[in-house]
Formats: sequence, C-alpha cells, structure tokens
Amino acid sequence: MEYDRTQLGFGTGARAPWAADPWASRGRLFSEPVSPTRSEFQRDRDRIVHTTAFRRLKHKTQVFVAHEGDHYRTRLTHTIEVAQIARALARALKLDEDLAEGVALVHDFGHTPFGHTGEEALAELLSGAGGFDHNAQSLRIVTALERRYADFDGLNLTWETLEGLVKHNGPLVGPDAAPVPEPILTYNASHDLWLGSHSGLEAQAAAIADDIAYNTHDIDDGLRSGLITLEMLEELPLIARLLSEVRGRYHDIEEPRLINEVMRRQITAMVEDIIAVTQANIARIKPESADDVRHAGQTMAHFSEEFATADRETKTFLYAHLYRHPEVMRVRESATRIVNDLFSAFMANPGAMGDKYSHAGFEDLSPALRMQRVSDYLSGMTDTYAIAAHRRLFDHTPELR
Repeated sequence: MEYDRTQLGFGTGARAPWAADPWASRGRLFSEPVSPTRSEFQRDRDRIVHTTAFRRLKHKTQVFVAHEGDHYRTRLTHTIEVAQIARALARALKLDEDLAEGVALVHDFGHTPFGHTGEEALAELLSGAGGFDHNAQSLRIVTALERRYADFDGLNLTWETLEGLVKHNGPLVGPDAAPVPEPILTYNASHDLWLGSHSGLEAQAAAIADDIAYNTHDIDDGLRSGLITLEMLEELPLIARLLSEVRGRYHDIEEPRLINEVMRRQITAMVEDIIAVTQANIARIKPESADDVRHAGQTMAHFSEEFATADRETKTFLYAHLYRHPEVMRVRESATRIVNDLFSAFMANPGAMGDKYSHAGFEDLSPALRMQRVSDYLSGMTDTYAIAAHRRLFDHTPELR
C-alpha cells in the first residue's frame, strides 16, 4: 500500500487536528503548575526516563537472559527501539512526538524479571487473587509504587499518557473484552481513562511500534544466537523477498551486513505500510480532533492485510523456532523455578523483602493484599537481583544458560 509523501510531517510544521494537544491536556490527577519551558507531554517523558523502573529495564530479559551475551536486546534496548519507531510514526502523521515517545518508554515498566516467563509464573501464582498483568503493573508503578515526589506517589502523569499505557492493546471494556485487571479499575475510579474507547493516535503508534520492534530484533537476536538461520527465514515470504533484494544488489555481502540490511528494510517496509494505512483511515474517517480518533470505533494505525499476514507469519515462526526452542525452554524452566521459590519465601517470611515492603501491618493484610505486596516487590526485580536474592535464600540456584 502506497503512502502520500506530500502529507507527511517532518517535525517542522504544525500538528494535525487529530493529534493530542499538549496545551489542552485533560490534566493530571493532582494539579501542578504549568512548566514554563516544557509541554505537559515533555514533562511526562522526562519523568519516565528518570525513574528507577526505567533503569531496571537494563537488566530485564527480552528473549535471552543478559549474561548469555552482551549484544542481545534487553527490555531497555527494546524499549528504546520502540520509542524510536513510535516517534518516527508520530512525526510522519503530524502527531505529538513527545506523547508517542512517552507511551513507548513506559509501556514495559510492569514486566517482571525473566521477561514473559516471569509474568506467566506470577500470573499462575496469583490466579486466585486477580492474576498478574504487566500493563496493570505498569500503571501501579507510575501511579503508586514510584515514590520520588513530595506531593504525591507515582509520577502524576497526564491523562493522555496513562490512557495510552492502559489501552496499549485497545479498549478494555466491550463485548469481547477480557476482565479488566483490578489495579486499572481501582485507579480508573478516581481518574476516568475512558476504558471503553480506543486510545489516541500517539498511543496507537506506540503500540504498533512495539510489534515492529520485537518482530525484527527478535529475529536479529535469534540469528545471533544460532537458534535461527538465514535458511530458515526463507519460509517467511517478506523476509525471503528482502533477502533476495539485498543479495541481488550486494554480491558476496558479509552475513552481518546482510542481516542488518534485511532488518532495516523490514522496519522501513512495515513503517511505510502503517503510514499508508493510517493516512487512508484518516481520509475516510476525517477526524477533526483526538477524541474523534478515540470514538472512531476502530484502530486507525495498523498494518494492511498484506503486512498483517506477514506479522502473523513472523510471530508464528518466532514461537516455533525461538520462543519454544528447547534451549530457551530450559532457561525458562529455571527462571520459573526462581520466581516460584522467591514468591513462596517472601510469603512465608515477609521480612526477607526489607522494610519497604514488609513493614508493620503486613500480617494484618488480607491474603490477596499480601500476595499483591509480594508481587510488587518480586515483579520489580531485575534478572540479576532475582538471581542474587535466590542465592541468598536457597542452597541451590538453577543455572540460566
């Protein structure tokens, strides 16, 4: 699908009518004076970057545990790549780049140590107490658990950033929607985030940027690990076409350069496809405001049918050949054991969590609130901290390799 270059933004003109207006934000839960030097969304972005949760992403798994190699993506480098793509999409579509970047930077705050493995383990452990959802945990972090400011807990982010965070995958309320996680319902009761509507285009750009980033860099890391080969990628039509293009133009190209050329072309193709689809949706729906986007009844920033098929094929390929590879599964089993052991240890001896999480009154909490307190502590751990805590509390810690 072709995009209209004449309608692209390059960061030098005015925002489009359908963009979020940082000077007309719906505000923050706690009122604050306006900054004389930054927009409201710039302030959000800056607050996110300065958090403990952001720094912890450096030592949280994307696919491969960090000590398996210095060059694999971590949750932090993944987040930075998502933010770069989100900002590029926002610029092209004449949106607010700072809001798109802020939503991208905060979207994975709630991830546990050991990536999705840790999340699945905690979800199982908390199945009788509301489960565990990393989007809901991200909201808890930025509204309660980060304690940096004198006037409030959390970061006191704008309505628009919080909306983009909780509706990362679309509306949370509707006929086919899953139950809304309790942390989101609790916060929403005091700061209505319109859970039944779509998010603004900036948040939609951040969400689709997430798909682009991990589809490409998980392939790149899989190739680096040797669990995926270039020959295996020939079964993916989009990748096969790009491989043919690069090899046809650059004869005898070294493999590392070949891989990089294919990955960058894949990102470009997917970004241009989304721009074209979004432009077409804007022309058809004719939104005159950010709220028109929210009430359009559909996601406006998405892949065309051709690239949606390529996206599904890539995900299926990665699950079959990377995420469920025996070597990865062996590491996942060890990581699951570490999370389960730590959860049991902290429930039995809350003092092992330190004063911040086990202060007086823990024993007076309901079982569900005790589990949430332990979950807050455990989910905030980095891979390295979780391994060290396990070694401190247990005689034997599984090797994650």
